[in-house]
Amino acid sequence: MSDYKKQAAETAFSLIKPGQIIGLGDGSTVLHLVDLIAADTAVAATIVLTSSSVRTMQRMKELELTVAPLSNFKAVDSYFDGCDQFDSELNALKSGAGIHTMEKILAGMAGEFILMGDFGKFSERLTGTHPVVVEIIPAAISSVILKLENIFPGMEWSLRPSPSGQGNHLVDLRFAELPELSLLNTTIKMLPGVVDHSLFFRMAAKAVIALPEGTKIIVPLIR
Repeated sequence: MSDYKKQAAETAFSLIKPGQIIGLGDGSTVLHLVDLIAADTAVAATIVLTSSSVRTMQRMKELELTVAPLSNFKAVDSYFDGCDQFDSELNALKSGAGIHTMEKILAGMAGEFILMGDFGKFSERLTGTHPVVVEIIPAAISSVILKLENIFPGMEWSLRPSPSGQGNHLVDLRFAELPELSLLNTTIKMLPGVVDHSLFFRMAAKAVIALPEGTKIIVPLIR
């Protein structure tokens, strides 16, 4: 049986050039990419790596790769990360790990934000299969939820545990059908007390998709 995550990581690795500053996200596909970088000592010796993920940083340090904290950089050349779902415009939901704020910082710093995933992550349009996760400062949790309930009737929400040390609340928003994405993106982000949310709206430049017949790189159909 094909390992589609490894297959996607192999194609993503081919996009890395010597001398670059590379950002990496979280997840098993990213860890495959870390292993590929470490295995190619010639490339690894020339690049500097950073990550939005504590787990990924630990793995890179274990493999003795050259790493530095995100705060050391004004920009990175490329940022590679997986997602829960992405569409034909390369809008993505990155809800699983709950570290989307750090991931968005890196994506915004990158010359290219490149998604990685297997064909099961792709949908022509984003659906309500995965929640939109909102990071909220504790003092604003009640007011933000009330505003969200008023703005999006029928939305359901639940509080989830925050990643260790994060300090803010994470709230999963579930929709039977996602609202129009540009509206969803700006409306949630503009509520006072919201740090960020897990919809990555028109941020990715490319996506590496692993398919049974091979791997392909796609770019947004509409921008």
